[in-house]
Amino acid sequence: MVVTTRTRSPIRSNVGLKAVMAVTGIFLVFFLIAHMLGNLKVFSGDSSFNGYAHWLREVGKPVLPGVWFLWFMRIGLVVAAVGHIWAATVLALRARAARPVRYAHRKKVRGSYAARTMRWGGVIILLFVIYHLLDLTTGTLNPVGDPSRPYANVVAGFAPERWYVTLFYTLAVVTLGFHLRHGLFSALRSLGQQTPRGEQRARAVALVFAVALVAGYLVVPFAVLTGLVS
Repeated sequence: MVVTTRTRSPIRSNVGLKAVMAVTGIFLVFFLIAHMLGNLKVFSGDSSFNGYAHWLREVGKPVLPGVWFLWFMRIGLVVAAVGHIWAATVLALRARAARPVRYAHRKKVRGSYAARTMRWGGVIILLFVIYHLLDLTTGTLNPVGDPSRPYANVVAGFAPERWYVTLFYTLAVVTLGFHLRHGLFSALRSLGQQTPRGEQRARAVALVFAVALVAGYLVVPFAVLTGLVS
């Protein structure tokens, strides 16, 4: 009798899952940087921002018809986000299963605020992404909701009377900043920054990057909120 054993796919191993998290995380970070730089074009004025938004719909022409490039990007982002969440969830469940016994007087594991709030932070970010798409992509929840007038959509979306939208946007972006700081710090440590001085450098790089990205995203809604952009 021949007994066959099922071997786990390399991608489902802990190393494979961490690789999935790294690759998808890098893809998502590059998108966040590009998206932030595109958002900052709002300071160039109505025509410049609208021109940039319309250019995005024409990338790839005539090889790609219509808005195919945007749809490829959207599908890629969904796949990356799902893969990132899946890998993180599986790794977290395995880590919990590896220590099933909880001691009553066990000291709390020291960890950063970001590390302790990754789960609910992910929920906030997910809810925000859904709202953001309905507001500025489909226009369903936007007071203007005209795809041919993206600048007007941004101004209307973050108008002073819609301060609650800016508040939610701020909460989500700051949460994303904590997530990025923790993720980048962990990545840098995995790449060899494990000495005390290396950890300090990793923390500094992760903090500066996260603060810069958060500031880059928040400057637009607050500029609209305060009337700097109108």
